[in-house]
Amino acid sequence: MALSDSQVSSSSFPEIVELNIGGQIYTTRLETLNAVPNSLLWNTFSQGSPKFAARDSGGRFFFDRDGFLFRYILDYLRDSNFVLPDSFRERGRLQKEADFFLLHDFSKRLDGDSEVDSPHSAVSAVSPVVGPLGNPLGVRTGYVTIGYRGTYTIGRDFQTDARFRRVARITVCGKISLVKEVFGDTLNESRDPDRPPDKYTARYYLKYNFLEQAFDQLAETGLRMVACSSTGTCAYTSNDPNEDKIWTSYTEYVFSR
Repeated sequence: MALSDSQVSSSSFPEIVELNIGGQIYTTRLETLNAVPNSLLWNTFSQGSPKFAARDSGGRFFFDRDGFLFRYILDYLRDSNFVLPDSFRERGRLQKEADFFLLHDFSKRLDGDSEVDSPHSAVSAVSPVVGPLGNPLGVRTGYVTIGYRGTYTIGRDFQTDARFRRVARITVCGKISLVKEVFGDTLNESRDPDRPPDKYTARYYLKYNFLEQAFDQLAETGLRMVACSSTGTCAYTSNDPNEDKIWTSYTEYVFSR
């Protein structure tokens, strides 16, 4: 028996689909992408054909959208539900993504419409359930470590500080999804691109070099410092007592939520 055009095009897609969403790589099941009829993803992967779908250089299906926010889109497709962190500040941008993917019930739910009558809009309105560590269930927990190498010059007799704490680069270590939630567009990913959100990295760094700015962003997203360590060595010294001594240091701060 001959298959219809829609059956042929749909069966041509693999059961496990790799996506490139704005540079972020996701892997999911075909049935997840087809969970909401008449959505953009359903039209693409159920009614469309792979030969007409945009792909990146690695053969992944490509959408030029916000890769960080797409994980909430996937959560909604998987569970007919979604949970946003207490510190989430991008509801408007997420609603824009939901509109683009034609997830109308999801968009209405983000807009605060509690009367939506669809199973794909069922989000509990009760207070968040608290887990064993005191964190609301559904709020991402974990550790973020930031570090920096600095130099400072101590004048003779330790009377003056000619240059104090010159920070060249602030490095970021942690789970991809968590550090992106904290630092957003200020995170430089060029040294470790194309890593999925559930993996860890120690190769990201910040686009600025002000420690206080990093501390502000960490505090605003609910992370608190739990440990720190620092080392210092004299990188240059001279027998001339009139010359300044140059010291280098490496410091790490560990934050937790």
